[in-house]
Amino acid sequence: MTAIILFAHGSRDPAWARPIEAVAQRVRERSPGTPVSCAYLELTSPSLPEAAAALIAEGASRVRVVPMFLGVGRHAREDLPVLMAELARQHPAVAFDQSDAVGEHPDILDALAVVALAP
Repeated sequence: MTAIILFAHGSRDPAWARPIEAVAQRVRERSPGTPVSCAYLELTSPSLPEAAAALIAEGASRVRVVPMFLGVGRHAREDLPVLMAELARQHPAVAFDQSDAVGEHPDILDALAVVALAP
């Protein structure tokens, strides 16, 4: 089974996670059979290792990590690859894939332009 983790930065403010959770809910609605979880780099739970372990315990044999970053900064370029390598080391029977940051996807760029142009 393939599972998805939406990976974001995290914040001390619990309201900050609402948009990420809303994306997870939309994934569930569009693909009810696809397990999806949110995970955070810092300040918010669960962490990426915690979210991955929970999905693996549910039977995931492949985990796709989607970085929910608009820009490709240090977290996406440096921190996430280290975390991905550690996940692969801890769970050798599981395939881990990392998507590009969402901010690099043309559909996201188009959606942001639509919002910017809205009256």
